[in-house]
Amino acid sequence: MNHLQLISSLQEKIRASLDPLHGGRDLVLLDFPDHSNVGDSAIWLGEDAYFRDRGRKVRFASALHNHRFEAMPALRPGEAVYLHGGGNFGTIWPAHQAFRIDVLRKCRGTPVVQLPQSIHFASEADVAETAQAITDHGDFTLMVRDLPSEAFAKKHFDCPVILCPDLAFYIGALPRQAASVDILCLLRTDLERVARDDTVATGRRFIVTDWLEEDKKAVRRRRTISRVKHRLIGAGANRYGVYRDVAQLRLDRGIKILSEGRVVITDRLHGHIMCTLLGIPHVVMDNSYRKIGNFIDVWTAELDTLRSATDMAGAIEQAETLL
Repeated sequence: MNHLQLISSLQEKIRASLDPLHGGRDLVLLDFPDHSNVGDSAIWLGEDAYFRDRGRKVRFASALHNHRFEAMPALRPGEAVYLHGGGNFGTIWPAHQAFRIDVLRKCRGTPVVQLPQSIHFASEADVAETAQAITDHGDFTLMVRDLPSEAFAKKHFDCPVILCPDLAFYIGALPRQAASVDILCLLRTDLERVARDDTVATGRRFIVTDWLEEDKKAVRRRRTISRVKHRLIGAGANRYGVYRDVAQLRLDRGIKILSEGRVVITDRLHGHIMCTLLGIPHVVMDNSYRKIGNFIDVWTAELDTLRSATDMAGAIEQAETLL
């Protein structure tokens, strides 16, 4: 299956999963990823694209660092709180999980929808705390993006569980820029990284990088320009426009990075997803808890420009077949 066919298929699956939830009602969208990881911005922009495509208005948005429950608007019947998707459901990224539990505790009586997540817990006590918060809330819908997360959620949590592709696919196909090297390696430098030897001799033109570093001045400049454009006063819908502009700046940086390589090797899930959106042949290696492999198994295994490997030597061999 080529990348355009796959994107179209996954977008249809996203609509089938999300459309039945709360109809065409407006919503609140929390946990904007106001950090440099390009993948989270890709997810958020896909969420934004879906809501706009379906005619749904985001009436309030916030990030971890600026959220105030008292600033949230009173929701009308049928409206819901949506939580940004990603890979932070569980104990790997505790600040996001703590916020999620806080939302469940403080928004009782309001439907809460968790957009597609991967789940990973390190302790039974944390599972139990989350399960109790879900039960006490009573109107929580959990969307997951891989089969192990679905099985785990159905076993431990008393709520509807929906299997759905990552929302980044709703961005749609993206135009890639001209390549400058044969192989671009986008490899994790954070706590989900797998320890391995990434130094492999090759005669190819070769770059190894990650996408966690950003030009902070450029981000501040974009934010300032956007605040003027959207006439931001306090919190609310105008903030949402600022978020969209900042997320787009980060996505554009990711597009530029990935486009450098004729072929990409990556151990980032959204390295894989964005290569798919860009139509870039690529090789994947998994992260520390098989987040990429679990996702590929259910959604993208049929992609004709995708290969997999367990180490850099194998990844280089696979990349050669794509050049």
